Amino acid sequence: MKNLKYLVLGVLFGIILTKSEVISWFRIQEMFRFQSFHMYGIIGSAIVVGLISIQLIKRNHLKTINGEEIKIADKKYNHGVWIGGTIFGLGWALTGACPGPLFAQLGSGVAGAAVLILAALAGTWTYSALRERLPH
Repeated sequence: MKNLKYLVLGVLFGIILTKSEVISWFRIQEMFRFQSFHMYGIIGSAIVVGLISIQLIKRNHLKTINGEEIKIADKKYNHGVWIGGTIFGLGWALTGACPGPLFAQLGSGVAGAAVLILAALAGTWTYSALRERLPH
């Protein structure tokens, strides 16, 4: 019962992803072929909302629900960012699925999403096993 709110939020998020067609492999392929603005508009909107939210948190010194100040650490650039981003983008383009909406795809009846979920988990496990030897 304690985690019911997270389940409800997850279901609502899945509905939003489905209705906005973010989980559609066709929309994802359109994006990678530069045939439609649909996905770029959604991603761009998310970036703008994130930027505004972070600025509001920093400028207003907002606190967590426990009263602790939210601290957002500066991130240092490293070559692993573009290497990982390239691998991520290739996987996204080849499969037509980003890790975020995989469960929404599975929930909407795309059985192949189960294989992609297992592949994403395997990739996460592989990264954690090799993390110390990768460029950070």
